[in-house]
Amino acid sequence: MSDLDPKQAAILDSAWRAFAAYGFRKTSMDDIARGAGMSRPALYLRYRNKEDIYRSLTQLYYESTVAAVRAALAGPGSVTDRVSAAFAAQAGEMVEAMLSSPHGVELMDTGHSVARDIAEAGEAALAAAYADWLAEEVAGGRVRLPGPAAEIAATITTALKGLKMAGVDFATYRTRVAHLAQLIGAGLTA
Repeated sequence: MSDLDPKQAAILDSAWRAFAAYGFRKTSMDDIARGAGMSRPALYLRYRNKEDIYRSLTQLYYESTVAAVRAALAGPGSVTDRVSAAFAAQAGEMVEAMLSSPHGVELMDTGHSVARDIAEAGEAALAAAYADWLAEEVAGGRVRLPGPAAEIAATITTALKGLKMAGVDFATYRTRVAHLAQLIGAGLTA
């Protein structure tokens, strides 16, 4: 959250910690304000309600994740190494916090109800990052595809989302993501 102004970063950090600890429904604006070291009226100067805060968290997650995935795909190594790095980047701290929280399922459901538009745009941006990379790799002769890059990218992002939604703990999720990266990387390598 380093690109945010300090107050906004404190609010979003406090909100995420409170949501993970208490769940979305039981977290109050007072909880968030107290964790951010500010008064509730000061919090309301920045955010209308906790739904607005959750939407900001979702936007921040996708912006930072898309950038991290693009950087990992552009990094060094084999196709499998870069796919593995991208998948690990996508399974970052926020996913870990969500899957480690006893309120993880509620938080995922909240994302669907409160920030569906942001999540859909974010998933599309992730798919575009993978599709752009796949097209470059095909052009360079490093990857072969069984179909259009956009379709393969959509399949990748759907598979990763499915693993996240499976309701497993973070360690199991990371292991399965690593296995998927190995399978996809090996399958794509020309």
